[in-house]
Amino acid sequence: MPVVSERVRELHARMTLEEKLAQIVGYWLDQGGDVVAPMQGEMAAGQRGADALADITRHGIGHYTRVYGTRPVDAAERAAWLWGEQRRLKRETRLGIPALVHEECLTGLAAWRAATFPTPLAWGAAFDPALVEEMGRVVGESMRSLGVHQGLAPVLDVVQDPRWGRVDECIGEDPYLVGTVGTAYVRGLQCSGVHATLKHFVGYASSRAGRNHAPVSAGPREIADVQLPPFEMALRDGGARSVMNSYTDVDGVPMASSVEYLTGVLRERLGFDGVVVADYFAVAFLEVMHAVAADRGEAAALALEAGVDVELPTGDAYLEPLAARVRAGQLDEQYVDRAVLRALSQKEELGLLDPDAFEDEPPAVVDLDSPRHRDVARRLAEKSIVLLANDGVLPLRSWVRAPRRVAVIGPNADRAAALQGCYSFTNHVLAHYPDHDPGLAIPTVRDALGTAFAAAGMPQPELVHVPGCAVEGEDTSAFAEAVAAAEGADVAVVVVGDQAGLFGRGTVGEGNDTESLDLPGVQRELVEAVLATGTPVVMVLVTGRPYAVGWALEGPGPRPGAVLQAFFPGEAGGLAIADVLTGVVAPSGRLPVSLPRSAGAQPYTYLHPILGGPSEVTSADSTPLRPFGFGLSYTQFAYTDLVVDPEVRAGGTFTAAVTVRNTGQVAASDVVQLYGRDLVGSVARPVAQLLGYARVPLQPGESRRVTFTVPTTRLAFSDRRLVRVVEPGDVEVWAGSHAAASAPAAAGEEPANYAIRSERKDEGPAVPGTATPRATLTVRGPVHEVTAEDARVVGVHVAAPGTAGRTGTTVPVGSGR
Repeated sequence: MPVVSERVRELHARMTLEEKLAQIVGYWLDQGGDVVAPMQGEMAAGQRGADALADITRHGIGHYTRVYGTRPVDAAERAAWLWGEQRRLKRETRLGIPALVHEECLTGLAAWRAATFPTPLAWGAAFDPALVEEMGRVVGESMRSLGVHQGLAPVLDVVQDPRWGRVDECIGEDPYLVGTVGTAYVRGLQCSGVHATLKHFVGYASSRAGRNHAPVSAGPREIADVQLPPFEMALRDGGARSVMNSYTDVDGVPMASSVEYLTGVLRERLGFDGVVVADYFAVAFLEVMHAVAADRGEAAALALEAGVDVELPTGDAYLEPLAARVRAGQLDEQYVDRAVLRALSQKEELGLLDPDAFEDEPPAVVDLDSPRHRDVARRLAEKSIVLLANDGVLPLRSWVRAPRRVAVIGPNADRAAALQGCYSFTNHVLAHYPDHDPGLAIPTVRDALGTAFAAAGMPQPELVHVPGCAVEGEDTSAFAEAVAAAEGADVAVVVVGDQAGLFGRGTVGEGNDTESLDLPGVQRELVEAVLATGTPVVMVLVTGRPYAVGWALEGPGPRPGAVLQAFFPGEAGGLAIADVLTGVVAPSGRLPVSLPRSAGAQPYTYLHPILGGPSEVTSADSTPLRPFGFGLSYTQFAYTDLVVDPEVRAGGTFTAAVTVRNTGQVAASDVVQLYGRDLVGSVARPVAQLLGYARVPLQPGESRRVTFTVPTTRLAFSDRRLVRVVEPGDVEVWAGSHAAASAPAAAGEEPANYAIRSERKDEGPAVPGTATPRATLTVRGPVHEVTAEDARVVGVHVAAPGTAGRTGTTVPVGSGR
């Protein structure tokens, strides 16, 4: 429990039981019968309209749920209403406490006319925490200007299975990447005065078969070593002030009722002293979904005892049912007091208990999509696009003769909704208002290609657009038109992928899990029909999950000349894709998740031990089509002169330095990745583990020295006692362009190298990728047990060109001890 101020204690001492309970629930305003959350209609059947607020809030209220994000409202008009409502709470309720307002902000503030940024999977693909922190700041500033205090983001679930619908909400499959990028977003949001909420604590992404809300069978070691580290980083290094429970159960215990995790791990081990909020209806789900409670009152008692401080989005369990249980002596009121003190302390921290709260004037003019928003959105989108294959067709401005006619084909080529994730306002809310103006100008890929050629210094070609098919469904009637367009073009850009949505609305997103990792509908058949024309094809994947597209990358038949992967790149995504296609921007995104070979190989993670990879004892091949960290560019990079400290004590820090050189003719950024593996461990260890990374811009021919300062806690794991330790022993360390770059192979197999190749038509034959430098580090004993004071984040220094490492730039991938 944090230190509670005298003001909060005095306020708490004056409260009746009803006033206490009112402070630990939310109220969902203005639903208007629209359903945007699972089982919302059933769970919130007792909700009344805004005209009943005086009665509903007669004892006060803890949270107002999604004031701006439930339906399309004018931000300035709604702010005026909110300021008035907060003043009413101050003057007409006995204790005069304003409501805390929370909103979704996973891809920017989920409100009408607010900027839509790339989805978190694109954050991971960018490998750029500093830019994600900048995004968090602009999002937080928008929220705070509107009187919003808490954002329900970021999602720190570590991807385990791409069949899970919520993959697009996640950052990646590596805990360190998730932790550094997620912590950056927390810092950005909170430096603007908005509390971040870490989701979903814990284990949610490990659900069986990638099904939403499914049970989790992960053992305590997997939870501790894979799922918990991002939360620890965001709490200890980012100072996150709120945490949201996951819906799932872990080994049979629903997380919303887990004293072991919500109190023992989160508070006692990780030192969290903020507020735990329930995921929407999670308390009621203890009765209706998990069946560990006989009624709402028992569900409330279980959640409150476990450590869920605030029930969201309503008071379905924490109001009358909980009051009855307390009065009957079935629950000690101390649990209510504990939650209330935490909730009031949070309101005090946010300034809601100050006398002048909401006594200023609300904003009269609100611009939630300013040039600054759009600039950040575009830069992040550009850095997130991953080039998976290229035989020289890209960039288009490298052609000897510029294309005169370009066929722009595919269901995602000319749809703004296709560029946005499931928690964007467009796909989350406006889907219920199909005739409503989206309020934002979002250029599609087709739109953006209309101006991108000029930016690339090329004559504007004729653009011929044909959708060809829908994202879903079996209708192939428009194939003939698409084929005709391709036959008459110099190049065909075929844009395929997903439509984000929720609970059966769309192909990916919350509740939209899949049994197959084939492209939805007949999109593969569309691409193959266009390929059969012989026209050069660029396939652009705009998706929320990685798909099994081996037929396009290594199949025996005709294949696209280039394949781009864009994970829902947001409002500037069409512009970014067009700039990459034409060559204005060199692609620099890297896969934050492995590109799967098949659905049958799932769940899969590159962090697998030897038994998790291919071998002679199984005929099933789990090797991904492209590994974690993979991404090509319009140039090539070489790594040389790796120097690693020969030894380090367990619990200490070692340095690893490598020189990266741009060996091609195009300026671009590389993502230098440092990997390691324990050669022998007391438990089975991964064959490769990301230790650190750095995004390094390089001019043609330029080289820079990158030095990583690595705490040995990056090698920590839970031993047989389930204590996190750093063990003595030998560790192989290497620098590479992805997780499989000369990674150790199974016995008798050649290493997978996925060599970066130059296959430009105008540069002659392909050139093999350079060797991956490796070294061996000896960790000296004794065994070190990890503590909260140990360093968790790798320091990175990128030397200025030509300085041999003497001066340069420290890359901000995190901070803290």
